[in-house]
Amino acid sequence: MIRSLLIANRGEIACRIIRTARRMGIRTIAVYSDADADALHVRSADEAAYIGASPVSESYLAGAKILAAAKRAGAEAVHPGYGFLSENAGFAQAVLDAGLIWVGPKPAAITAMGLKDAAKRLMQDAGVPITPGYFGTNQEPGFLANEAAKLGYPVLIKAVAGGGGKGMRLVERPDDFADALGSCQREALAAFGNADVLIEKYILSPRHIEVQIFGDSHGNVVHLFERDCSLQRRHQKVIEEAPAPGMDAATREAVCAAAVRAAKAVGYQDAGTIEFIADGSEGLRSDRIWFMEMNTRLQVEHPVTEAITGQDLVEWQLRVASGEPLPKALGDLTIDGWAMEARLYAEDPVKGFLPSTGRIDVLRFGSAEGGRIDTGVAEKATVSPFYDPMIAKVIAHGATREQARVRLSAMLEDTAVWPVRTNAAFLVNALAHPDFVAGQMDTGLIGRDGDRLAQPPIPSGAVLADAAANLVARSLAPGFRLNAQPCRSGRFLLDNEAVEIALTVDGLAHPQDFTLVAEKGQVWLLQPWRMDSAHGAAVGDGAILAPMPGRVIAVDVRQGQDVSKGQKLLTLEAMKMEHTLTAPFDGVVTQLEVAAGAQVQVETLLARIEEKER
Repeated sequence: MIRSLLIANRGEIACRIIRTARRMGIRTIAVYSDADADALHVRSADEAAYIGASPVSESYLAGAKILAAAKRAGAEAVHPGYGFLSENAGFAQAVLDAGLIWVGPKPAAITAMGLKDAAKRLMQDAGVPITPGYFGTNQEPGFLANEAAKLGYPVLIKAVAGGGGKGMRLVERPDDFADALGSCQREALAAFGNADVLIEKYILSPRHIEVQIFGDSHGNVVHLFERDCSLQRRHQKVIEEAPAPGMDAATREAVCAAAVRAAKAVGYQDAGTIEFIADGSEGLRSDRIWFMEMNTRLQVEHPVTEAITGQDLVEWQLRVASGEPLPKALGDLTIDGWAMEARLYAEDPVKGFLPSTGRIDVLRFGSAEGGRIDTGVAEKATVSPFYDPMIAKVIAHGATREQARVRLSAMLEDTAVWPVRTNAAFLVNALAHPDFVAGQMDTGLIGRDGDRLAQPPIPSGAVLADAAANLVARSLAPGFRLNAQPCRSGRFLLDNEAVEIALTVDGLAHPQDFTLVAEKGQVWLLQPWRMDSAHGAAVGDGAILAPMPGRVIAVDVRQGQDVSKGQKLLTLEAMKMEHTLTAPFDGVVTQLEVAAGAQVQVETLLARIEEKER
């Protein structure tokens, strides 16, 4: 068994690996950048090694630095987690060449499945059904546009080296193809160092079904059933569950058998996921499910599989990497109940899901029977603009799908984060959407109803009354002084608007449903899943501010131009993603302070829109 393990990652997944390794008696070594010097994964490990500056290219993607740290620490093995170098065959080979154990698949398997176009050709040869599309090497824009026209719109443009929702665009009209292709290629190049794309027919009622597979060095390959990851925003998973709603035994057997065939075709070892796209217009049927891609790593959503199977997949990884056979045979694995996972992000759904960075002063996670929180941050931590803004994965398990759904919703409702904004209210709304409740969602649900789902709820009268009572109980009532008339009401800030609430200590009903924060003479009412902060991309006077540090990659308007509400103004690249800033109302561009290529800091004035004089 491995005795010492360096985790070549950060945040939530690093903490997750450390937890299992410690239970198995394995010494853990964390790595960290300048931005992560005091991060939770650094404090959780047995020791930690500094690997460079905050940008990922100088730290978490710097394979030579990570290998040097492993050697200095006397690590026997390297676990890459997910993201960063986890699917980098060159890094995997370098780990092996250094005489260390690579906790992951063979480099040859990573290479075979790492490029989506090559993987599809390989799967076709192995008898695994694939979606129609163009998977060739010709990347000339005109040629790709012709291939898209042959397939018929809508189509998906996908980076061949992509993953995590990056480098993917849905194109519904020929006129939009050129812009979408350029945007997709820029994002793919920034995220993966490879701008090549493939073109795929878009399935009109798509369900995203994936199968967890596992192989060892003894020739064994098993599946651990399927997950449904259909609830997505911009092709990034939002809520995942296992098993898949509406999956009958015959279809499960067909899909899972195809996944095992796919893994065996490349002699796969370690954890992997075979992703399928299903046409859900007539329910899940084996003849309407096609191979999409393979992820040669542990997935973000692996906890839902762990919940329904009772298996620790990180432990499986460490045992397989140590040369042991798989802990269980296929006949020993069964499905127990239902599990759901929601990804809690530091982002503002009301403002187009722009990342929300800064220090977290209040952090409280909800709990429920069968609940689990996987996180890499703690209270007083800072959400950095350099990395993915995930705060936690919130997981619920229950005997039935409905029980798991209700438990997950309750955990999210009782989650409080401040002043950083989160998508908690959006997740609660998504869980309550009638199509999701019925298990009839597809990958387009959020695209259709996202604006409504993004709206936070108004605190109930009971919550406001309890907040007032709590204000009195904590002696935070404004205007208190000796020998003065007692305060009859208190002023709270709700969405930056003052609200007057009667102060009373009677009838305190839900004291757990809110948090009060006194700051600079003001009292903020923080209903857990309705966190408010002062950050924003566009404010009432028409000032368009940078929501985070980043680079302006496109400016689509000129000073003096008339614009309409929602019109694209400019595009900011940050956290390896492109973020579009739009006009908050109809008006005129009276100021334009940046040009393409400019580097900007958070809250830099980018442009100003003014309403026309009438």
